[in-house]
Amino acid sequence: MSLWSWGSAWPAPAKLNLFLHVVGRRPDGYHLLQTVYRFIDRADTLHFAPRDDGDVVLATPTPGVEAANDLAIRAARLLQEATGCRQGATIHLSKNLPLGGGLGGGSSDAATVLLALNHLWQAGLSRAELEQLGLQLGADVPVFVHGRNTFAEGVGEAFSDVELPPATYLVLHPAVNVPTGAIFGAPELKRDTPPIRPADWRHGTGHNDLEPVACARFPQVAGHLAWLRQHAPHAMMTGSGACVFAGFADRATAAAVFRQMPPGMTGWLAAGLTEHPLASL
Repeated sequence: MSLWSWGSAWPAPAKLNLFLHVVGRRPDGYHLLQTVYRFIDRADTLHFAPRDDGDVVLATPTPGVEAANDLAIRAARLLQEATGCRQGATIHLSKNLPLGGGLGGGSSDAATVLLALNHLWQAGLSRAELEQLGLQLGADVPVFVHGRNTFAEGVGEAFSDVELPPATYLVLHPAVNVPTGAIFGAPELKRDTPPIRPADWRHGTGHNDLEPVACARFPQVAGHLAWLRQHAPHAMMTGSGACVFAGFADRATAAAVFRQMPPGMTGWLAAGLTEHPLASL
């Protein structure tokens, strides 16, 4: 019997983009990216309870997000539609990851819903099939279904898995919600960084093409990044922001910088994971 049951706490971990290059744009407007995703041990948590009426209900709505538009609800209903499943579920979501933080919280929640309900409903889809469903929900969803630290290309759906060294990350969260669409839609966004082969990428190399746009439009992001770079010159923004981070080889060094955070600055330490907690599901 699987350890994962209806009573389990199902994790939805955050991701960091260890670099993020925009290498082009498709005719349909979607941006072509190259990035390395790393999972960290900061996470939302989901619980599921079965329903006999076939409905999907989010018992803990996210403030400011209509239930019908919530990625967790959309993921569950998409799985029902794809498989013809008539079972239902009540979803309890404990949010620990900030909205608009670039940590993939909503996408991670959606992926955990797909993985969990595919298992609990015995829907029978493969992980590859779940990745394809996830892509209908958003570009970051497939990597959370994929479950491995990976070099991603395309719109974020083509993966070449990577081995990453142990690290502790100091993550700072500016008190601002950065809308992804506004960053990708900015006319000044650099969209022609030369692509690289996954085999040629080395840990610690690369940059985030979205960072200059976010810093120019959201001074809070620029301020947090400037402070962090005083202590870790390699610090960068994750995703389209707002969170910025720096990796450290040992936790003691990361903790020492963490203790120097100015009053009013929010942040936390998180360990890099070798894989998603549900990778072997």
